[in-house]
Amino acid sequence: MKPRKKNSKRTISLNDYLKASRIGSREAEKELKGPGFHAVNRVHISKKTYTRKLKHKGIGV
Repeated sequence: MKPRKKNSKRTISLNDYLKASRIGSREAEKELKGPGFHAVNRVHISKKTYTRKLKHKGIGV
């Protein structure tokens, strides 16, 4: 393996930009939603599906 050369240019490559953008986006999401995994898209659940939870039966909260 060759040792990496330092980038003497003052330009940012597209890959560096995308990587920095992803890291920044992830940090912003952590600040807003807190630590851990948060699903972006959720499966639509039909109102007709059976559930035992009281909150879905209209009892209590």
